[in-house]
Amino acid sequence: MASVLASDGLAPTGPATAGVYLRDTVRTAVKLLVVGPFAIGKTTFVGTLSEIRPLRTEETMTEAGALVDDLAGVNGKSTTTVALDFGRLTLTDELVLYLFGAPGQKRFTQIWKDIAYGALGALVLTDTRRLEQSFEVMGLLEELGIPYAVAVNAFDGAPAFPGAEVRDALDLLPETPLVFCDARDVTSSTQALITLVEYLSTRNQENA
Repeated sequence: MASVLASDGLAPTGPATAGVYLRDTVRTAVKLLVVGPFAIGKTTFVGTLSEIRPLRTEETMTEAGALVDDLAGVNGKSTTTVALDFGRLTLTDELVLYLFGAPGQKRFTQIWKDIAYGALGALVLTDTRRLEQSFEVMGLLEELGIPYAVAVNAFDGAPAFPGAEVRDALDLLPETPLVFCDARDVTSSTQALITLVEYLSTRNQENA
């Protein structure tokens, strides 16, 4: 995989340009997780980047669910992922990424772990209004030995902080990438994903 990721000009072919079937030139497929706490934008992120129609397992939230799901800091949320989101992005002629979005609620932890099996890495989405909710997700990834990058998702009305302050608040290791993105925007979401892939490539080369 390292030789593919290390090639010049990492750039996606773009959503909806690769068609339904994989190109004949694809030689490497990589499974990546898109994770984070409840209502952080995982479904939006996967849907924004997927070149195929994304698989979504959203269900309408009920009053019963409000008893077990923490809605603090979440406004206007009416649906929730109950299994996974799935999308595909062809990053180069030889490399395709399979994106698996995992549910954010604690009650879905076992499903989360099942989805994580075989993943090369993860992108952790976070929100400056509730950074503390990201610790459990990062802890799970560390427990499973899955390397990750962190992307601060843009939300209307959310306070903006310098990257150094966010890193300190999340207690990130110096080598853990931190980027800012808008899950609704193709360009910034793509760059966040490329940052993760480049990080994984560097780790792969160092461990070779």
